[in-house]
Amino acid sequence: MPLCILAAGKASMIAAAMFTLSWTHSVEKVQWQESWRVEADRLRLAEARVKGSGAGMEPGDGAILQDGWWVWVPDLAPQPRLLLGASGATVSGWTLCADGRCLELGASASAPIELSPCAP
Repeated sequence: MPLCILAAGKASMIAAAMFTLSWTHSVEKVQWQESWRVEADRLRLAEARVKGSGAGMEPGDGAILQDGWWVWVPDLAPQPRLLLGASGATVSGWTLCADGRCLELGASASAPIELSPCAP
């Protein structure tokens, strides 16, 4: 099932079963990544990675250190959608990568960006 993105009043679709979200933590300035799967009518968090630890970004239970990243599988129920804040006041926006292509989302102030499985 493809992923639908609603940003700045425009809808777009990415035909990918998996995608990665990455961003730089606004306080600690450390990279964070999450890998997500599009499953039927939900999004499932498959893995999380963080390049360090600090304020509000402690590695999750069972995290292991791999190539400088703390990596773990979060215990989170599948989500119907993700809302990404876009204040424009943080270090960076969000980077969404799927099938070798990446998009930057939320780098400037706007309404939240919505990610969800596309309706059939």
